[in-house]
Amino acid sequence: MTKEELIAKMAASAGITKVAAGTALEAFTGAVTSSLKKGQRVSLVNFGTFTLSKRKARMGRNLRTGESLRIPAAKVPKFSAGKELRSAVK
Repeated sequence: MTKEELIAKMAASAGITKVAAGTALEAFTGAVTSSLKKGQRVSLVNFGTFTLSKRKARMGRNLRTGESLRIPAAKVPKFSAGKELRSAVK
């Protein structure tokens, strides 16, 4: 499902315009992004939890040249599905 398809589905389900649904989706993704930037977790009961995970720096290898390179430490977003979501997709 693309972003446009999601917006259309949200608009149809809620009985609102696509513009309003798009604005709501942008507000949601913006709120999740800003919370994760601050190191906070976002928990939606029965849906799932967005958290920030830390990866340590490590050594990697360029597969084309075989040259070793250093991969820096990074913070990456992580989503854990809630119980209700997991059972719904089984």
